[in-house]
Order: sequence, then structure tokens, then C-alpha cells
Amino acid sequence: MPDVITKIGTSLNLGAAITPDGVNFSIYSKDATAVSICLFEDDRSQQPYAVIPFDPVKNRTGDIWHIELCGIGKGALYLYKVDGPYEPTRGLRFNKNKYLFDPYAKAFTIGSVFRSYNAQHRQGFAANEGGELRDLSDFPKCVVVNDDFDWEGDKPLNYPLEKTVIYETHLKGFTASATSGVAPEIAGTYKGFTQKIDYLKELGVTSVELLPVFEFDENENANSNPKTGETLVNYWGYSTIGFFAPKTSYAADRAPGGPVREFKQMVKELHRAGIEVILDVVYNHTAEGNERGYAFEFRGLQNDVYYSLPQNDKQYYMNFSGCGNSVNCNHPVTAQFIIDSLRYWVLEMHVDGFRFDLASIMTRSPNGTPIPYDMPSVTATISLDPVLAKTKIIAEPWDCAGLYQLGGFPGGSFAGQNRWSEWNGRFRDDIRRFIRGDDDATTAAATRIAGSSDTYNHSGRAPTASINFITAHDGFTLNDLVTYNHKHNEENGEENRDGSDDNLSYNHGYEGECTNPKIQAQRIRKIKNYLIYLFVSQGVPMLLGGDEMRRTQGGNNNAYCQDNDISWINWTLTQKNQGLVRFTKNLIAYRKAHNVFSRKQFFTDCYDKNTVPEIAWYDINAKNPDWSKQKRFLAFKLNGSSACTPDSPENDFYIATNTDIYDLTITLPALSDGRQWHLVADTSLASPEDIAEPGNEELLREQRRYVLLSGATVMLIGK
Repeated sequence: MPDVITKIGTSLNLGAAITPDGVNFSIYSKDATAVSICLFEDDRSQQPYAVIPFDPVKNRTGDIWHIELCGIGKGALYLYKVDGPYEPTRGLRFNKNKYLFDPYAKAFTIGSVFRSYNAQHRQGFAANEGGELRDLSDFPKCVVVNDDFDWEGDKPLNYPLEKTVIYETHLKGFTASATSGVAPEIAGTYKGFTQKIDYLKELGVTSVELLPVFEFDENENANSNPKTGETLVNYWGYSTIGFFAPKTSYAADRAPGGPVREFKQMVKELHRAGIEVILDVVYNHTAEGNERGYAFEFRGLQNDVYYSLPQNDKQYYMNFSGCGNSVNCNHPVTAQFIIDSLRYWVLEMHVDGFRFDLASIMTRSPNGTPIPYDMPSVTATISLDPVLAKTKIIAEPWDCAGLYQLGGFPGGSFAGQNRWSEWNGRFRDDIRRFIRGDDDATTAAATRIAGSSDTYNHSGRAPTASINFITAHDGFTLNDLVTYNHKHNEENGEENRDGSDDNLSYNHGYEGECTNPKIQAQRIRKIKNYLIYLFVSQGVPMLLGGDEMRRTQGGNNNAYCQDNDISWINWTLTQKNQGLVRFTKNLIAYRKAHNVFSRKQFFTDCYDKNTVPEIAWYDINAKNPDWSKQKRFLAFKLNGSSACTPDSPENDFYIATNTDIYDLTITLPALSDGRQWHLVADTSLASPEDIAEPGNEELLREQRRYVLLSGATVMLIGK
């Protein structure tokens, strides 16, 4: 154990910063009366080897407590203890007995807050608001990290949104299965993820969106699987404890600082392959829960600043997240913390973007009311921040308390710069209804295909404000969307009460997997239909990882707690369903090759009969449709000349879908300048005839008529 010499230190750079002589520690607490830092010999230490108090006069500047410890360096392990008033009705919950994390910690040792507390609580020690942990051997410690890393010139890729194709997946689940072919010692890790980069590159996606990789504690879930008796976990990770730290258990190298290096290496290798990294982040709540939860971080530092509390009864927590608490995002201290965290991940970790979980909570004022659209908020600060100026920012524009801001997410409009994109739940729902064959679904589907101008154009935003998706991590996979009418979440330990009951799905006559060839043909046809509309619609497409190979969760539409084969990607499906993988890959290639699918602006209205419209809609006779009578059929032509550039001439495309139970003979619109229709895709055909290789499309023998089978989509190119 090193000899430690103390200096006053500096209030600059919150967190732990390495200095020439040691490490400077700096932490915020407005109402604390005493602060101590606890040093540990190793990650299994039961107790600290040194507890060093801060002098409340010398080691405090304003509300920042700071100290420099000479004689320690990178890899040092530490926690805090903070004393102050314990007055819950005033929102203050200081407890000198609690070991607290540094909110700015850049890494953690392996361990579990919940496992540690629960174990000692069963022994009669460590009550939630009282006793001190007697054994910290399984309690995570903060790690002092050296930011040095050889990036070899790497920097964020920052592709334009209109050129972006997102692949949402779980870092661990991507390679955890033995079927991945990744060596067991690195399966489910950052290093293991890099072993599948070639697959992503071949598929053609430009960006991976990773479910939460900020440090979280999977052991907070107390439910058990009623089928196996096994204790369930928090697999998805939407319950952050470390907002600057990559999750340690996702690293093959778990030595102090190892996860940071391994994460950076993964980002560098993805960038080298031309693939961006977007992180799903959770700034709306933390893992400390409600008033009955454990105190291990913000609650013990300055509870009334970091959390939204009812103004008339501050012993409780506002719960807009459905997870027990809500972060007070628009308090200046908390807002600065969020900005510091985002900047760190961009500057030091080189990530390209963020998707903000339940982002509407971030638009609430300290008293919980929504901040007006045209007023400053932390979301506006994010949009206008100069460091984040090229970083993708994507909102889940709602919360669990009814605030729904799709199309109106506040983010800098008062300054003329709202850069936010949004998960477009209307796209998901309207395309699901249409492909399922619902009556009166065509008009809404047409609006989504054209970029959702009804949602975004009024605020001066572009089609790229819409992140289009059919499926996402929460809900059915694409395979399950056409295989189940009802959710099957029994193994989640909540008696199938969790998860949405409104899935807009259809099982085609049998609940679950089956071998009936007719049902199987209908299902694969619908899957291909969904994929076509995902990639030809204006906006930014997001593909759920594994949908291209028919990944199934067995009808579980809320697999947040399933760290097993239910959630992990089964890589044998890439061979079993290689035709669908090829179909998806070719669709992505068409989208990337043709600007007509990725416009920067909305389509303009055309009232001049002598002008070719940028998009034209048709009925089965190639006439302008009567939308009041348009049932279970939709067809449109994209005018390639409206999207061409001097270096990139464009083709016209015609897409038509028949969701009726009867086959249709449809009339094709005529082409000009001697061009003819060629077949790109027909979802009624089996692989490999279902989609052409780009550039090798077959000329249609019949240029005026096409037989479009029931439940099928056809896609043509004019050349």
C-alpha cells in the first residue's frame, strides 16, 4: 500500500484526474458537511486501507470538494463517504455510513451493488438507509483511468443522416451464443464484437446502435424464471450507475482500466471498417430507485439536485420513468453533468451518436412540468453544443407519464437549430397495420413512406428527423411479428403481465413456429414486405439486429431480463435463412446506391401537368388514386431525376403492394425516354429470384401489366 501525501487539489475537472504527482479528486455536494475518500488495495478488498477526510475549508471551493493525493496513480481504486443532514422531507438523504460512487468515474471494478447489499441485508446488516456495508469484496470500486490510447488518427465518422443505415443490437447478445463462433473467453465482450465486424460490413449497415453499455448492475432484478427457477437479471441495462464508464463485465480484460481500452479498440476497429458507433443512453433515471432504494451515488451526494422530487413532499420521487425516480435534468448542475458525460464519450471514446431513452423526461423542468418547445433546456443545449455539433442525437420522444413529443421534441428551435432526430413510433404502427392488411391503412402508410411530413415539416425539419423502424429491442422481433398474435412473456416472472398487449401482429393462422408450408410462405412474404418499406421510405432506417436472419424470442416481447438464448443471436440462422440475409443486404445496397430513397428534403407538391412529380401515387389502373376508396393496395413511383446529381444520375422506381387476399393484375405507369421497367424484387418469389443483384435486374417482358400476388410487394427500376 503506497504512502499517500495530501495536497489541496483543484476544483477543476470533476472526477479523478491524473497529475504529475498523483491524482486530483473533485466532487460536487452543496449541503455536505464532511467528505472522505476511501482507497482500496484491490477489487476484492473488504475494507479500505485508507480513509482520507477533506478539510471543509482548504479542500472546498464553492460546492466542489477537492483533494490531490500524491503517491497513487492510474489503477487506483476508490469510493467516497459523505456526511450531511438526513432530512428526507427536505429532499436530503446524507448518510455517513454509505459508500458512494464518483458520478464522474471512468471505470469500475467487477462486482454488484445489489448483490452486496442484499447479501448483508439477509444477515441483518446494512439496512437501506442505515447500516454500513461490512464486506466490500463484491462491491464495485471506482477506478482511476489514464486516458492515453493510440487512436492511430481515428475520429468519429459522422455520416450524414440521409446516408445512414442503423443496426440496433445488444453488445453482449451479439456474440454470447456459442453459435457465434467467437472464442468462449471473449464471447459477449467488446473484443468479441469486433470478430463480427465483417458480417456487419457485408450486410451494408453504416452504424451500429448498441443497447446500454454505460456501467449498470444486472443484479437489481429480483424476479425468478418460473420455468427454470433461475434468478433473472437486468439484461438490457436501462439502469445506469456509471455515466462515464463502459460496462466492465462486457470486457474480456477486466483489470483496472481494461474495459476502457477494450471499448476504445472496438470503436477504432468499427471505424476502420466504416461503421459508426451510436450508444443507447439513459439520462432519465438511475439505478438508485425510489425512496425505498439503496443509496450509492447521487442520493448520498445531493439528492434534491440530481433527482426530481415533489415540491410539497420531497421524501418521495417523481417517477416519469416507471423505474422509481427521474433525473432532474434541467437543474444547472445536472445539465452540466449530462453535457460533460456526452462530451467525454465523443472526445475520449470517439462515439458517433447517442439515442436517448425516454428523452421527454429531459425536457421537464425541476418541478416536473414540460418546458415549452421554444425555451432553453438541456436538450437544446445538447443540440447547440459545439463539441457535439456533428454528433447524431436521437430521441425516444416520450416518457412513461404520458408526455408524448413525437414531431415536437424540444431541442434548439428557439435558436433555429433543432438537430434532433426521433424514433418514429407512428411509422412502426402505420406500416405494421398496412402490411398486416388492415382496412383504411393505406393513406397513413403513404404518409410514412414519404417521410412523415405531417409530423416534421411544420417545424421546418427534414425527413431525416424520422428514425424509421418496424421492430426494436422492446417488442416482437420481425419473425415474431408474423408468428404470434399474443405476447408470451411467462418466463419473465411477472405472470405475462409485462410487455405491450398492442403489437399489431398476425400469426397467419397458427400461434408460434410451424412447418405448414402455406403459413411459412405467407410469413416470409410479409417479412420481406416489411423490409422493403423500411429501406425505401424517406427518413433514416433502423434494422433490429437479427431480423435479417429471422431471429426469434419465442413470442417474448419484453426480454429485458433474459440473458440467454431467448435474447442472444443464434448465428446458425444466417445459414438457415441465408436467402433473407441476402434479400436484406441487397435492399440496403439499393438504398445506398440511389439518392431517391434518402432525400434531404420533403417531396414538393406538383400542380403543373407538364411537370413530372417527385413522387406519384397510383391505383391498380395506374391512375391517381381516390384515397377514400384505396383499400389494401398501395403503389407509387419515385422520380429519379428529382434526386440526381451531376455525378450520380438516378433511376425511377415503382413499388406496389397488394395486402388483399386476392391476386391482382395491375397497370404499370409508363416510362419516358425509351426506358423500360426491370424487376428489382417480388416478395412472392423464393430466393434467389425474390431480389436481383444491383445492376443485374431482369427486363420485364410485359411493360404495361404485372400480376401481383396476394400479400406481395413488387419493386421495379426504370432504365
